[in-house]
Amino acid sequence: MQIAPFLPIAYRLLKPSFPTCLWSGNCHTKTIALTFDDGPHPEYTPQVLAVLDRYNIPASFFWLGVCVNRYPEIAKAISDRSHWIGLHGYDHRSFPMLSPNDLKESLHKTQTAIYHACNILPAQVRDVRPPNGLFTPQTLHLFRQWQYRPVMWSVVPEDWVRPGVTKVVQRVLNQVQNGSLIVLHDGACGGQDVAATIQMLIPQLLQQGYEFVTVDALWQQTHHTEFTT
Repeated sequence: MQIAPFLPIAYRLLKPSFPTCLWSGNCHTKTIALTFDDGPHPEYTPQVLAVLDRYNIPASFFWLGVCVNRYPEIAKAISDRSHWIGLHGYDHRSFPMLSPNDLKESLHKTQTAIYHACNILPAQVRDVRPPNGLFTPQTLHLFRQWQYRPVMWSVVPEDWVRPGVTKVVQRVLNQVQNGSLIVLHDGACGGQDVAATIQMLIPQLLQQGYEFVTVDALWQQTHHTEFTT
């Protein structure tokens, strides 16, 4: 069963319950953030970069440390283009299933991989999106204790199950609004279609007057973060 129809409902329920997370940006400005999870990938990520280059669009990438270690040159290509970088854990294990020590190690190993690939200091990579969007209040408490910023979503078109490019695009267009935080995937699940998806999606969103910004810009719009770069 596809969960896409229920995700907007989940967003409306979860956002007020967990206000320290970034769910979206300012609803009064036509800015949106395009984000990609599960990379970098040696085939799909360069395809994404080519489309972003074509439209001069900034994006945000939430990386798996194991993929950064496997494809450091792809990671560096993203960093060199000044896209925003965040953490998605080392190997996509669900955060609530990890002990605090294992969770801390997963994030630290990913920061270390990013440092070796991109020469970005760990203190500069503090945004975290939990795999599968799964977290608990304890997870958020640990993030705050370790000075990480939890990043969630407002538009999730469930592209990882590959319902088709047209359907993914339509789901985004049906849900997008000022401040939307859109989640797509450039990894093994869903990455096959992602370049075609954004090639169809970006021009339509630009035509509607939306400006693409990074996750960091959305944080700055919300005025409730203590983290600066």
